Amino acid sequence: MNTQLAAARAQLDAAEAKREEILLRHIANGVVIESRTVEIDESVVIAPGAKILSGTILRGSTVIGAGCVIGPNSLIEDSRIDEGTTVNASQVYSSHLGPHNNIGPFTHVRVNTVTDYGVHLGAYVETKNSNFARGNTVSHLTYIGDSDVGKYCNFGCGTVTCNYDGKDKFRTQIGDYCFIGCNTNLVAPVKVGDGAYTAAGSTITKDVPAAALGIARERQTNLDGWAEPKMEAYIAKKQKLEAEQNK
Repeated sequence: MNTQLAAARAQLDAAEAKREEILLRHIANGVVIESRTVEIDESVVIAPGAKILSGTILRGSTVIGAGCVIGPNSLIEDSRIDEGTTVNASQVYSSHLGPHNNIGPFTHVRVNTVTDYGVHLGAYVETKNSNFARGNTVSHLTYIGDSDVGKYCNFGCGTVTCNYDGKDKFRTQIGDYCFIGCNTNLVAPVKVGDGAYTAAGSTITKDVPAAALGIARERQTNLDGWAEPKMEAYIAKKQKLEAEQNK
């Protein structure tokens, strides 16, 4: 057992020494690495002037451009990150992020995502097999898969591209300067023309022409007094709890 422990310790020590060697080599080449918690594969290329923050893992054939800020707590694998891009607390796999992107926090960039200049993919956004032209903004809680997105589009919270019918996958095409309203479902294959809008809460199953507004939702109906009997017990329970807490 002691021999096995000694061998395991020697293996760990060798791995740690190799990790330190790689970090020091990048630092000597002008990369800013702020913490020993960073892990970088031998095959990774990082341009001078990039900054790698704590908890970051860079794997495989990853290439990081000059002026990038990666981390904290980011994982990038087999991907290219162009100059000036920030990847904050996010994961990127087999993708190409263009220059001066702002990624994260908590973004999941899946295989074959390609972005152009100045794209923002924000909190709890997931992408896959999609192309984003210049200046797109996808701020939060959105899934975009198997899609081609034109330049300067804005995606509201909760947008989903419905790209899989259980058997086959289909693509969504979105033109330039589009505004996709919150909680829009884009059921592929579907096209949204240049400068078009989709209304919040819509499920879009037909093409939206350029400069049009796509609306796909029921008209609201209010049933007066419907909730009152259902809420009586709940309100009484909460009022009793509040009174007890205020004693």
